[in-house]
Amino acid sequence: MKVGFVSRYPPVHCGIAEYTKMLSSAMRSLNPKVDVIVFATEEARRNPYSDGIVEVYPCYSRFERDYSKLLDMLNDYKVDVLHVQHEYNIFGSNKELIEALLKAKREGLAKIVGITMHTVDHPFSPRANVTLKFQSWLNELDFIIVHSPLQEYELQIQGIDPQKINRIPHGTLINPHLCKTREELCESLGIEYDFDGVVLTIPGFIRRDKGFDVLFESLKILKDIKFTLLIAGEPQEEEIVRLIETSEFKITLMERYLSSDEILRAVALADAIVLPYRDKRQYSVSGILHLSMGSLKPIVGTRVPRLIEFYQHAPRLTVPPGNPNALAEKIKWLINNYDYALAYMTEVYSYAARTQWIRMASRHIKTYMSLL
Repeated sequence: MKVGFVSRYPPVHCGIAEYTKMLSSAMRSLNPKVDVIVFATEEARRNPYSDGIVEVYPCYSRFERDYSKLLDMLNDYKVDVLHVQHEYNIFGSNKELIEALLKAKREGLAKIVGITMHTVDHPFSPRANVTLKFQSWLNELDFIIVHSPLQEYELQIQGIDPQKINRIPHGTLINPHLCKTREELCESLGIEYDFDGVVLTIPGFIRRDKGFDVLFESLKILKDIKFTLLIAGEPQEEEIVRLIETSEFKITLMERYLSSDEILRAVALADAIVLPYRDKRQYSVSGILHLSMGSLKPIVGTRVPRLIEFYQHAPRLTVPPGNPNALAEKIKWLINNYDYALAYMTEVYSYAARTQWIRMASRHIKTYMSLL
């Protein structure tokens, strides 16, 4: 079986790129007879390249309106499955993408065509006037993959055939760095081993929706607790970087893009992980949450759609978004009841084990085979 992913791919700095790499690697590990190739954007490179896992063929631009180069590439590299890893800020919401998939199937360049909707919009999403129309076209494809029940039911409500929707959770990496000392981890990340008190890690892109302002307000309340904040991720909003740099707290700031493996090392340094996210008024699942769950550390998070899996399995460690007082109380409770919090996280760790990449890759392959 030959699978062609239409997706961003490293070295592009993007969660979808990392997702595609992890899924491709797991599929190849599970069954070496599965041949995976990636039809990627031209953001990083324009010539074909290999990373030792897959062959990558850049052949379209971000927000493309003309996918003729993709179809030309498919003429040379026909696939059994053509599978788009869709995100609105990569592909937009134009019908040209759907039409290209259907044309590839009509011309025998792919046997089945489908899409993973990493983000599903609802009627109150900011761009719903265009994205809901795009989502209505999904019925024309052979399969749709989503990561959460919210996404699945929202698409059903919007009239998508439930027989075509497959819910396959985001994959999880069990952290291989947990046995290393903090000194070793700091050296590998190029940072100083200079932590005081409890280490609270906030991993991922540095943006407004990650809730840094709420976190800082909550930490002002916890004046009797000694802690170090480890903030690890690529800045996407300078305003938030200034907020971090001018804060009164002890902070170790890793202000650069981190691969999934580097994020795993950063969270291995943590005593606890804090995800004070705001609601983005759309349905998606946090890849950072899955990296955090696989690190077997206590987590405090907010009740937003991106963290729905955490809310399902550890509701007592969640708080309403945008509530500094509730967040402060939860962090304080976690620190004062650390052993109990670790025990309470057992169901989350079990879910992390059940959603390991190798298992999710198996479910992808079974989905393809049932349709082929």
